[in-house]
Amino acid sequence: MTQNLRPERLRHFIERLATLLDQEPEEAALLDRGQQLLAELVAHDDWLPDDLAQPDPQRYQQYLLHCDSRQRFSVVSFVWGPGQQTPVHDHRVWGLIGMLRGAEVAQGFLRDAQGALSPDGPPVRLAPGQVEAVSPRIGDIHQVSNAFADQVSISIHVYGGNIGAVKRAVYTADGSEKPFISGYSNTHLPNLWDLSKENPVR
Repeated sequence: MTQNLRPERLRHFIERLATLLDQEPEEAALLDRGQQLLAELVAHDDWLPDDLAQPDPQRYQQYLLHCDSRQRFSVVSFVWGPGQQTPVHDHRVWGLIGMLRGAEVAQGFLRDAQGALSPDGPPVRLAPGQVEAVSPRIGDIHQVSNAFADQVSISIHVYGGNIGAVKRAVYTADGSEKPFISGYSNTHLPNLWDLSKENPVR
């Protein structure tokens, strides 16, 4: 999208989130402060490499941007082609979703005592700069779609684990679970650590 990328924005976000995890063991406070950090990141659309922002005509893409060395958290770009959506699914860990480009719509679901699903309130629409949280504690089952039928949308997701390796589930209409592990769409990570390009020798 831009020739002069600012990779330091993502690097600073990762550094600050790692520090927050060291300091804040309580999930509610972690999500509250983490939302503020992610909102600062997605307030700028000048740092995501183009190769990690590419849609696929068949399905949405989940590109890994960073995974903590202890797998305490991971950061991904979620790239939606026009009209694409997820199945109803869960996460099994806390998560933060920040909108970078376009818009997405998320419908939350509740399970009753028999396991059947019903909508949990109206759908939530995220516009650029907005952030939402999910977790098993506050609501973890939802279906997400690109809000647009004619353009790509991109959101930045942060999860409390290596989300591509977490065993979780998609759900049928009657609430039946089908286990899945998402993996990632990319095989290479962005190089955030080559500071020579940001601080050239003069």
